Amino acid sequence: MDLTETQLNSEPLIEGSFLNIYRDTIRLPNGHESGRIVVRHPGAACVLAVTGEDEVVLVRQWRYAVGKPLLELPAGKLDAGEDPAQCALRELAEETPYTAERVVLLHTFYTAPGFCDENMYLYRAEGVRADSMLSTDEDEFTETVLLSREAVKTALKNNEIADAKTLVGLQHWLLADT
Repeated sequence: MDLTETQLNSEPLIEGSFLNIYRDTIRLPNGHESGRIVVRHPGAACVLAVTGEDEVVLVRQWRYAVGKPLLELPAGKLDAGEDPAQCALRELAEETPYTAERVVLLHTFYTAPGFCDENMYLYRAEGVRADSMLSTDEDEFTETVLLSREAVKTALKNNEIADAKTLVGLQHWLLADT
């Protein structure tokens, strides 16, 4: 069965600094026309960094859209033309006191494919050390949180971690030993 939806027209609704929202007219697989609202996003990278003491590096930051702070893997949007691996290294160093020698791609996934084309790159950091000299952007405030595997399992059980990229990354970490 061909499930392809074909774009017939695209009208910009909002063109922001990095997000653009469009109203598209599409042709459905059955030949009928329909509409879609689509958020276009440049992509993002997140990083699973684990210290020498086997603690995962997380950040707590206020998320205005949900009205509360969330516990998350360090992450951020890709700058124009930026390599996702470099973005992951940069975000780790900006949002936490940690850096990494290198990162290894674990997985890519869409964050909200029902309405957004954001592709997230999940990296595992290697050579993690507490020596960052960078700081967060002037409009970004984060608190670094280190959690052991047992503390992560407890936080997951208690629904204290609700961010999708973090859930994906932590599952990679927790399942690595099984």
